[in-house]
Amino acid sequence: MDIAGLSMAMSSAKTNDAFGVAMLAKSLDQAETTGGQVVGMIDAAAMERSVNPHIGGNFDMTV
Repeated sequence: MDIAGLSMAMSSAKTNDAFGVAMLAKSLDQAETTGGQVVGMIDAAAMERSVNPHIGGNFDMTV
């Protein structure tokens, strides 16, 4: 059994795992930021509906 080759393979696998975890952490951070922005937009829409409840409640369309 080649000890040097096994050591290199294990080191490479460890590096790949660390990279994958770092990418997942970055994706999670981005998803949390996007979620916060969506919540902010929903809150802004709710505020608009409380100020002008008659606007945007109906949609009239003729063809």
